[in-house]
Amino acid sequence: MGLSLRAGIASDVGEYRETNQDAAFAASWGAGVADGVGGGPAGDLASAALVHRLVSGGASVADAAELAVRIRAANWDLAAHVRRDPALAGMATTFTGVWFTRSGALLLAHTGDSRAYLLRDGHLTRQTRDDSFVQVLVEHGIVREEDAMTHPRRNIITASLRGDADDLVRISTRIPVRHDRWLLCSDGVSDYLPDDAIAAVVASADDPAVAAQLVVAAALQAGSRDNVTAVVADVVDGPPTGEPPLFGGAAADRFRESFDAVAG
Repeated sequence: MGLSLRAGIASDVGEYRETNQDAAFAASWGAGVADGVGGGPAGDLASAALVHRLVSGGASVADAAELAVRIRAANWDLAAHVRRDPALAGMATTFTGVWFTRSGALLLAHTGDSRAYLLRDGHLTRQTRDDSFVQVLVEHGIVREEDAMTHPRRNIITASLRGDADDLVRISTRIPVRHDRWLLCSDGVSDYLPDDAIAAVVASADDPAVAAQLVVAAALQAGSRDNVTAVVADVVDGPPTGEPPLFGGAAADRFRESFDAVAG
């Protein structure tokens, strides 16, 4: 019968930002969050362009190598934007996403400090490592894990997609289980909600779209000073379909044109 995703997106510019530099997509075959790097030019363009280029290649991938090629092509698109407009030099974005292969495995791709969490049997576990300066300090015992959320340099990231050939995305293979719930979120969520609070909110609604809205609302209530984006995706019975993906954040704001259904 196969498995697929039933997903929802919520994204909010927040009370302290003028533009939403987060972008997200969700479909039956995959989902992802990209966060334009703060302090650089056109973060909203970087995240939105990456997301749309990724999904325009079609729904299915054969394996991690094919997904890596697709991400690399989307990353080269960022470089093409810069070549057309040198004022965009330095724009960059994080990316965290999950993607079904044609054989039914689930791929997890990650670079930057957006995060993926897995809720399985009521237990939430973080599935990604932050590519950040503070994460390095935590791993070396210089900063305690519980202090990382409030560290003044927590927003310094050590990896992103910038259109450079040496940009690194880690891709791992996971075995999907029916009733798994994935949360993909920008650091506007994870910098303001501890994991136990995230777990409670993610599990509080049956509908993934409602759960995503609740995660964003909780982060805003906690005083998030960033854009706030969440994708909640449930693993459900049935193979992926060719229906077009949903878009959120900058991916919806900057690119309003309709997309035909993607098919593998």
